[in-house]
Amino acid sequence: MMDPKIQAALTSAVAVFAEKNELNTKAIQDDLIKAFSSEEDFLSKVDLLDAVFDDYPQMEALREVFFDLLLMNFFSADVIKLEEDYLDSEEWEQIEEDTLDRGTELLNVLLYLNECKDEDIEPELEDFLKEFLLVDEDEFQDEYRIYEPIIANQILMETSVEEIAKTATTVNDKSELKELFYPIMCFFYDVQPSDELKKSIEKKSVAKDFDMAVFSILEKFN
Repeated sequence: MMDPKIQAALTSAVAVFAEKNELNTKAIQDDLIKAFSSEEDFLSKVDLLDAVFDDYPQMEALREVFFDLLLMNFFSADVIKLEEDYLDSEEWEQIEEDTLDRGTELLNVLLYLNECKDEDIEPELEDFLKEFLLVDEDEFQDEYRIYEPIIANQILMETSVEEIAKTATTVNDKSELKELFYPIMCFFYDVQPSDELKKSIEKKSVAKDFDMAVFSILEKFN
């Protein structure tokens, strides 16, 4: 099974990335949709996903982002077919343990956007940091550390895409948010961007294929 919103995000991101790298968009989309829609268990689906990325090494930059999407699809489409408390089971605990090093911080933004939809609220950076990640609370200092580049630069929401691009180059190379900083900040800058703004975001981007693929996932998700 595949969640229609996740399929839209997947096809959009592949189209953006593949077009900029002159790859066969449809073949990659079809192979990924087949992996996501498979009836296999989650870890087998991860293997199927990895096999697609092994077949298209030019897409490597998106491998872990698509792991996030696979996980989101599991939560929304696959869990329905399992026991009600499956996500509290030892089996799922073991899967989480086995995939600890997989995925990116984009997952938190996608989970937040789902919550916004459920509660019918407009996504906002401050709300994401304080109400969803709870970065101000003592027991969530790990989140504070990871999201510090974003926390420290919330003022960018009042500035411009140009300023976001400039600041993105100053994010520490070791930060887990180094590559995601620009597309995430641009998304929160205007969650309903005009075509003109999207052109500006692309123009100021350093890694156009990756940035615009991630941006398109967030846009479709919203």
